[in-house]
Amino acid sequence: MELLLQRPYECYDEDKFHDECGVYGIFSKSPQINVAKRTYYGLYALQHRGQESAGIVTCDGKSMNCHKGMGLVSEVFNNEIINGLQGHSAIGHVRYSTAGDSVLKNAQPVLGEFKLGSIAIAHNGNLINADIIRELLEDSGVVFQTSIDSEVILNLIAKGSGKGILKSIIDTMQAIKGSFGIVILTENELIGVRDPYGIRPLCLGEIDGNYIIASESCAFDATGGNFIRDIEPGEIVVINEQGIKSYNFGEKTKCATCSFEYIYFARPDTIIDGISVNDSRVKAGIKLFEEHPIEADVVIGVPDSGMPAAIGFSKASKIPFEIGLIKNRYIGRTFIAPNQEERESAVNVKLNVLKESVEGKSVVLIDDSIVRGTTSKRLVELLKNAGAKEVHFRVCSPVVKYPCYFGIDTPYRDALIGSQLEIHEIKEAIGADSLEYLSTEGLYECLGKSEGFCTGCFHGKYPISAPVKECNGEEN
Repeated sequence: MELLLQRPYECYDEDKFHDECGVYGIFSKSPQINVAKRTYYGLYALQHRGQESAGIVTCDGKSMNCHKGMGLVSEVFNNEIINGLQGHSAIGHVRYSTAGDSVLKNAQPVLGEFKLGSIAIAHNGNLINADIIRELLEDSGVVFQTSIDSEVILNLIAKGSGKGILKSIIDTMQAIKGSFGIVILTENELIGVRDPYGIRPLCLGEIDGNYIIASESCAFDATGGNFIRDIEPGEIVVINEQGIKSYNFGEKTKCATCSFEYIYFARPDTIIDGISVNDSRVKAGIKLFEEHPIEADVVIGVPDSGMPAAIGFSKASKIPFEIGLIKNRYIGRTFIAPNQEERESAVNVKLNVLKESVEGKSVVLIDDSIVRGTTSKRLVELLKNAGAKEVHFRVCSPVVKYPCYFGIDTPYRDALIGSQLEIHEIKEAIGADSLEYLSTEGLYECLGKSEGFCTGCFHGKYPISAPVKECNGEEN
């Protein structure tokens, strides 16, 4: 039990699942719209989906301009750079790496040349057959500049471009397997593609009669746009001067949206496949109390994704909701990890206890999930050191027992505390006075239906056959 929690340094954000990235695209027929600036604002709204790198490609109908770099959107771009990215269309990307190293050459969008001109692509998700396709392309003479899935997709499209861009994209989408929300930019079109199971979100919006595509609807609000609809699983949306057209590339399509989009990844002000993220989280808190009632003095949430559920738990239980943990929002990617001697106090840098809210009280602590358990243990310690009489840990998702292979950076099973220990053992390991999780049935109730979601990380049943990986990372 102790060995499981004795991992290298973990700060709060690092003991969470991480989504791979966010994408944004715009095609404008209005000269007054600065597409680079709109894309910049869109990426800012999607910053929570990736903080390692950011990039924008614009097109004026003849050529493409690209700027990308390591770091946050605000670190990569300034007014001078944005004003230099001219054009009537653009795509952008923020990245957290799950496939390929975190280096500049792997920053997206990826830009290339092919028979029909220039093409750029930005991808959110993960392909499970990328290595096989890469090897086949290399055998045919293709030279890769990066180690990411997106370049595999781009080269596959380019290789079949003699059949026309749309046919090549359809053939490519039928060849790749995994999760993807993709925006593609050609010299005269913006194209959006969502995988046949809709694992990763992608939606369509408009701004002054011009179309935009983004990973989350919150990006439309940030850029002055309006939400139209979600792009359907297995759908290709093509936008050009003539307007918008939709095509289906997969005969077998079935919605299986990643449940963790609602639990943790997406911003609360986003709507995915008709479901409000904030509303689902508040309902999770209500359902959590219904399933596991308790008497206590105060309910507090772990910022940020645990807050709506804490509000819901408070409403259902009539236990007062308080702000008990303060989050430092000014720590970027340059945050220096402490050494072994300092790691015990590392969580305090990002999260600190408001002592007056918890001192002498029985506290219900609400979090979205427990992954390794390292931070959960430290949070319990922080609350008790601040004078909390009891800490009752409540988790607004089922027990995470399995890794994800579809665009989420997850540990191997031996590092998932829910895979190694029973709930009562996890309680002892993190030092809580009690510990309860939301049931799978409860999660479905909060989402409003009992199907249409990927819950592979809870039960090991995935919408697509997944590779089996041991802790050394080798596939069986």
